[in-house]
Amino acid sequence: MAGPPGSKYYNIFLDYKISLTGKDNFEVFDEERFILLQNIQDRGSLAGAAEAMAISYRKAWGLIREAEESVGFVLVEKQRGGKDGGRSELTAEGQKLLEAYLELRVEFDAAIHKITKKFFHRLNDQPLLR
Repeated sequence: MAGPPGSKYYNIFLDYKISLTGKDNFEVFDEERFILLQNIQDRGSLAGAAEAMAISYRKAWGLIREAEESVGFVLVEKQRGGKDGGRSELTAEGQKLLEAYLELRVEFDAAIHKITKKFFHRLNDQPLLR
């Protein structure tokens, strides 16, 4: 919320998204792909990750393939079937990318919170309390 109840900015919020783009402004990695990597890590399978995100397995696999083509390296290793079913896990590079993104997200969130607070205090003509 951007202001006290009754202020004209009360129901206005700031939203932002982080994405990685290539030289041609093609979106290489967006939030959906990072969430997919996180779900693969947490659930140990692409099917489980897709289910958690309410997307089809085909879409999830397409997102991973597109991302891998864009970055030029494998992000997810899959093991098919077997008596315990298939598994998927992040490669070392996939893990590194996810960890760097999560750290970046924490730092962005803290900075955006501070900047947004200052912005809306100024709009509402309120002194900024530190």
